[in-house]
Amino acid sequence: MIQTMPNSPLPHIFVVIPLYKARDQIAHVLRGIPGFVRTIVVVDDCSPDDSYECAKAVGDERVHFVRHHQNQGVGSAVLNGYQKSTELGAEIVVKIDADGQMDPAYIVPLIAPILMDQADYTKGNRFLHSDELKSMPLIRRIGNAGLSFLTKAATGYWNVFDPTNGYTAIHASLIPMLNTARLHRRYFFESSMLIELGTLRAVTRDIYIPARYQDEVSSLTEWKSLFEFPPRLFIAFLRRLITQYFIRDFNVFSVLFLFGIFLSIFGVGFGLYHWYLSAKTGSIASTGTVMVAVLPFILGSQLLIQAMSVDIQNIPQEPIRTNMKLLEEVRKILGS
Repeated sequence: MIQTMPNSPLPHIFVVIPLYKARDQIAHVLRGIPGFVRTIVVVDDCSPDDSYECAKAVGDERVHFVRHHQNQGVGSAVLNGYQKSTELGAEIVVKIDADGQMDPAYIVPLIAPILMDQADYTKGNRFLHSDELKSMPLIRRIGNAGLSFLTKAATGYWNVFDPTNGYTAIHASLIPMLNTARLHRRYFFESSMLIELGTLRAVTRDIYIPARYQDEVSSLTEWKSLFEFPPRLFIAFLRRLITQYFIRDFNVFSVLFLFGIFLSIFGVGFGLYHWYLSAKTGSIASTGTVMVAVLPFILGSQLLIQAMSVDIQNIPQEPIRTNMKLLEEVRKILGS
């Protein structure tokens, strides 16, 4: 029997577990969740095996089940778990996969920044300690590194890495603020979550959690990530720039970016045009013509690098939860 802590001074901590094809791991995962977690929401995403029966057989009284009548994807499972958690009064919601890769012992460091009002959302990062990376396949390391850079640009969170890591925690007050229509329902969910949180200007922190690979087979292949993720991230990057720096605000980044793009495009376009003329006529372009192409391109590139530097310094620093607490205090004062 799991020993819970009903009278604990801790906030009401929930764990959400999307369940799909994890009949051999789910019981071990449930038994490993510590007692200070008062409620667990298991979302059966229409698993074709008997994963649901295996989870139910554990007999943990903390567990609430949500069942899908058809497979909807891990993103939908997490969102439905979030919804159920808020209905049951959650204050902090931790998401753990059912495949046993995520050690429940790391729930404490994962929720600590949220408890101390230092973050709105935290996520695991398997790259913070090089010794632990020996257990991670090389192809995953390379793929994660590339996707991490693209995700940094798309979200504005230049301080986070390992974007596909699904070991996360969120303060429940942020869940109603999420635009769920923009959240992906399947394997792009974690990255789309970061994109949405970046739109809200929520504070996100990485927490060291070592890689723990077993014999499970991931349905998300490296090739699928290579072809599906970059286009989505590029669209998110453009949307973020327009929203953050041209609709909500217009600052030094906006000026640097506009001039940088204009000069770079002019330099490249001018150079390609005169290269075409030289190839067609057989005449060599003059030094002046070459400089007119090269100098704007160099200057534009430098301006874009400076714009990136400004963007990196614009990472959200003050948690949304802190502002909400301040607003609650003001309301109490005005109400009294």
